[in-house]
Amino acid sequence: MPNKKKNYKILARNASWTFDKNVPTKFDYHINKSIPFYQEFAWLGEKISDFYIKENSIVYDIGCSTGSFLKRLSLRHREKKKIKFVGIDIVKNMIKFAKLKNQSGKIKYTHSDILKYKFKPSDLFVSFYTIQFIHPKFRQNLINKIYKKLNWGGAFIMVEKVRSYDARTQDQMSQIYEEFKIDNGFSIEEIMNKKSSLKGILEPFSSKANLDMLKRAGFKDVSSIAKFVSFEFFLAIK
Repeated sequence: MPNKKKNYKILARNASWTFDKNVPTKFDYHINKSIPFYQEFAWLGEKISDFYIKENSIVYDIGCSTGSFLKRLSLRHREKKKIKFVGIDIVKNMIKFAKLKNQSGKIKYTHSDILKYKFKPSDLFVSFYTIQFIHPKFRQNLINKIYKKLNWGGAFIMVEKVRSYDARTQDQMSQIYEEFKIDNGFSIEEIMNKKSSLKGILEPFSSKANLDMLKRAGFKDVSSIAKFVSFEFFLAIK
């Protein structure tokens, strides 16, 4: 597939990850191009939500970015009149864009740090590729906090990039993923810039480490529902 010039840039500056000012408008395009089966995992999240979202539920999307997934959930559950969806993101421009993009009385978008945010009792928490950006020393506390605020029988959907158990397999999976991005039109320079900028920022756990973290929080029913290369869908039920 020929490489296409994009209208945004991934910037690497002193090992800090950022985008140019157009990121909110290009974010969904970028995610769909750079993460395998992103839409399929989102579809799976919608299906699973049917088992947990009730008439008066509060649903949290932590690290909601442009709010696309919450919009999908709100449309799917539009018959439930008292439901509340809350999207939280630490990037102010993302929240601003989400509010413009998804104008619904059922959805509230909040610019906040999820480590400090005070959640209300909820039936469903959702996190698509967010926990991996939380510093490891704070990660368990956040999962504990989510568990405590879930109603009994509620669930936490956690989709993460994961690392392999051994270095050789990790190298192979990384190469496969880089080839995937090249096939989807990313240049070698873009891939290397992003890889460099994410050092020390994105710190994925292994599948087992994620499952153990969820169990330590108190979740009894914890499963890996789907996985492709280095991307995995976890479901934890209280």
